[in-house]
Amino acid sequence: MNRADPPTSIDRRRLLQGVVALPLAALPAAAWAQQFPTARVNTTKLAVTDSEVTVGQLHSATGTMAISETGSIQAEQLAIDQINAAGGILGRKIKVIKEDGASDWPTFAEKSKKLLVNDRAAAVFGCWTSASRKAVLPVFEKENGLLYYPTFYEGLEQSKNVIYTGQEATQQIIYGLDWAAKEKKAKSFFLIGSDYIWPRTSSKIARAHIERVAKLGKVVGEEYYPLGHTNFNSLINKIKVAKPDCIYAIVVGGSNVAFYKQLKAAGITADKQFLLTISVTEDEVLGIGGENMAGFFASMKYFQSLDNPNNKRFVEAFKAKYGAKEVIGDVTQAAYLGPWLWKMAVEKAGSFDVNAVAKASPGIEFKDAPEGYVKIHDNHHLWSKARIGLALPDGQYKVVAESPGLIEPNPFPKGYQ
Repeated sequence: MNRADPPTSIDRRRLLQGVVALPLAALPAAAWAQQFPTARVNTTKLAVTDSEVTVGQLHSATGTMAISETGSIQAEQLAIDQINAAGGILGRKIKVIKEDGASDWPTFAEKSKKLLVNDRAAAVFGCWTSASRKAVLPVFEKENGLLYYPTFYEGLEQSKNVIYTGQEATQQIIYGLDWAAKEKKAKSFFLIGSDYIWPRTSSKIARAHIERVAKLGKVVGEEYYPLGHTNFNSLINKIKVAKPDCIYAIVVGGSNVAFYKQLKAAGITADKQFLLTISVTEDEVLGIGGENMAGFFASMKYFQSLDNPNNKRFVEAFKAKYGAKEVIGDVTQAAYLGPWLWKMAVEKAGSFDVNAVAKASPGIEFKDAPEGYVKIHDNHHLWSKARIGLALPDGQYKVVAESPGLIEPNPFPKGYQ
C-alpha cells in the first residue's frame, strides 16, 4: 500500500503546551485579528466577529448512542479549550453551541439545519453512526456547511463538506481481516451487527473480502439486531451451532453491554473463541466491563495505551479535565483531531469561509496527533495507521499489531461495491 512520508521529530516544548506550531503562532490575538479583518475572513455571513467564531457540536448526549458519543463531546471540547488558551483562530476565540441528536437520525438532521441556518456555525463537529451522518449530509451540502466526522465507517462516500477523521473500510476492515486470517488462522467467520447502514455495509465489504477478493475462507452466519437490542440468546445459540473460527462483531451503543455479558454467561470466552470487533472502543468497554471483553480483539487506529509522547500528553490533559477514571477510545481521539485540523485549514486559507477551508484542507499535517501523525488526503479522509488491540481485564487494550506505515485512504475500493 502507498505510505506517507514519516513525520519529523516534534519539539517537546510544544507537546507540553499542547499546541501546534503554525505561521504567526507567536502573535497575540489582537495582532492576528488586525491582520485578518472580519470582512476579509468571513464573506459568507457566518457567525464570525472581530473576537469570536461560533462552531457547533452535534452528538448524542442521550439515548442508546450516548455511551459511545460522550467521549467525542469531551475530546472536541478539550481541543477547543486548548486552541482558545493558545489564542484561538485568526485572533478569535471559539464559541460552541451544543446540540443533542438524541440517538435519533431525524433529530440530527433538524439540529444540523439549526446550526447552519440559524446559528451560522463556521464548522460543526459531530455525528457517530453512519445513519446520523447520512441524515445530515444533504443539509450540509445544501447549506454549504462543514462537518468534521470522527467515526470509523464503511467508506463509499466523499464530500467537499465533510472531513472524515476516522478510518474507512480499507484502513480498518480489510487490515483486520487479513490479520485474523494470517495470525489466527481464521477461515470461517460469523458476522454480527446492529441493524443500520454502517454494520450492514461493513459486513458486505467483509464478506466480499473473505469470500471473493482475498478468498480468506467463508462466512457461516450473518445476523443484525436493532439499536438498543438486549436479548442475544438466540444469536448465541446460532454461534454455537456454526462454530466459527472468528466472530466478527459490529454491535454498537448500549447493546454491547448485553451482548458481551451474555456471551460470557454462555461460556463463549476468549480461551475458547476468537472474536474481532471494529466497534468496541475503551468507551464501550467502560460500560461492558473489562472482565467481559478480556482476550477479545479490536481493529482500530488508536488505543489509549499507545506509547508515544503525543498520546501521553493527550491522555494526561483529558484525565485532568474529565477525571482520572475516564477512558479514551478510537472515536474520542479522532474527534479531538477535528478542531485542530479545522484550525490549521482556516489559518492556511486565511479565511473561515467553507469553500476556502475545504480547498485548503488536503495536505494538512497534524504531527501532534495522539495517534502519532495524520495527513488529510485529497479525498478528505486521513492517512492513518491500522492497529489490532487485545482487550485486557482492566478495560484497556494492548496493541499487538500495527501497519508498517500510514495507509492511504480509499473510500471507493474496487471490487467491494
